[in-house]
Amino acid sequence: MAKGVKFSDCIASYNAIMQDIEARRFAGIYLLTGDEGYFIDSICDRLQESILNEAERSFNQLVFYGADSKTDDILMYCRQMPMMGSYQVIIVKEAQHLPKIEELSRYTSNPQPSTILIVCYKNKEQGRGIDKRTTFYKSCTKSGCVFESLRPRDYEMDSWLNAYVSSVGLSVEPKAMAMLKEHVGTDLGRMAKQIDKLKVSVPESVRVITDAHVEEYIGLSKEFNTFELNDAVLKQDMVRAMRIADHFAHNPKSYPITLTITVLFGLFQQLFLLNYHSWLTRRKGLPFPTDVELLKLIRANNLYAVGELKAHVAKWNNRRVFGILGLLREYDAKSKGLDSGGLDNGELLKELLLKIFIQGA
Repeated sequence: MAKGVKFSDCIASYNAIMQDIEARRFAGIYLLTGDEGYFIDSICDRLQESILNEAERSFNQLVFYGADSKTDDILMYCRQMPMMGSYQVIIVKEAQHLPKIEELSRYTSNPQPSTILIVCYKNKEQGRGIDKRTTFYKSCTKSGCVFESLRPRDYEMDSWLNAYVSSVGLSVEPKAMAMLKEHVGTDLGRMAKQIDKLKVSVPESVRVITDAHVEEYIGLSKEFNTFELNDAVLKQDMVRAMRIADHFAHNPKSYPITLTITVLFGLFQQLFLLNYHSWLTRRKGLPFPTDVELLKLIRANNLYAVGELKAHVAKWNNRRVFGILGLLREYDAKSKGLDSGGLDNGELLKELLLKIFIQGA
C-alpha cells in the first residue's frame, strides 16, 4: 500500500485478498506487514488452510520463525519443487526478527510458479516498519501481493467492530460497544477474542450483545466506566459522576486518569463542534448537518451518541466548553506531576469534575 493509506483502504484490501483466497486466486508472494497483527495473522491462517489440503501440507508446507531461521535455508526451500501437488507453501512468521531479510530478494526477484511464499512482518514488535527502499520490498510489490496492516484510531473502531460482530451472527448495543472499546482499546486481535468469547457464552437465542452481557461474561462493570462518566457529565448529574470518580480512584490501574481525561476531552470537542455547526446555521444560513453527516463531522461512535449529544448540547455553550477544554489540559499536566499540589490522581479527578460542573453551571 502507498504511504498515507487509510484504515478504510486497509479494510478494503484485506477483504479483496480474502475474496481472492476464497476463489483460489493465489499470489506467488505475500508480504504481510504493518502494526496491526490481527489482519496479518488472519490472512496467513486463511492461506495455510486454503492452498493445500491436509494430506499435501505434510509434504509441501513449511513454517519458519524469523529469530530461529536462516535466510539461506528459506531460499533453498523456496526453490524446491513440490512433492505430489501443484504448490509448496513457505511461511515465514515473525519475519521482523529474520537476519538479513533483504537477501530474500534473491528469490523474490525471480520467483517460481510452484512456490507460494508468505512473509509476516509485524512492525509493532520491531519498533519500525519494513524498509520500502530495498530490492526485497520492491520485488514483492512487483511479483506478488503486499499488504500493509494498520491499527485503527479509536473513532474508526466502530465500523470494523460492527462488521465483525455481524459476521458471527450478532449485533452490539452502543453502551456495550463503548465498554468493550474502553477495556480493549484498538487492538483488533484482542477485540476479536472478546467477541468470540461472548458468542460462545451467551445463550443461543441472544442476537444482541448488551452491557449486561459484557458485565457478566467479560467481567466489566456496566455502571462504572468512562462511557457512564461521560454520560453523567453531559447530563450534569454531579452525584453520579462523583460516584463513578470515587470508583475510579479506588481502582487506578483499571481506570487510569490519563485515559479518563482523554475521553472527557473527546466529549467536549464534540460539543464544541456541534455548537460551531449550530452557529454556521444561525449566522451563515447553512443547513444543519444530518445525524449521518454529524457522525463523521464530530467523529461520534454511533447515531445514538449523536442523538444524546444533540439532546444536551444546549447546556454547554462554547464559552463554557473553551474553559473546560483548558481545565482538561491543565489536569492532564497535573496528572503527570506538574503542579499537582500533592494530590493523587483520584483526588485530581474529583477536583477536575467539580470545576467542570462549576464551569457548566
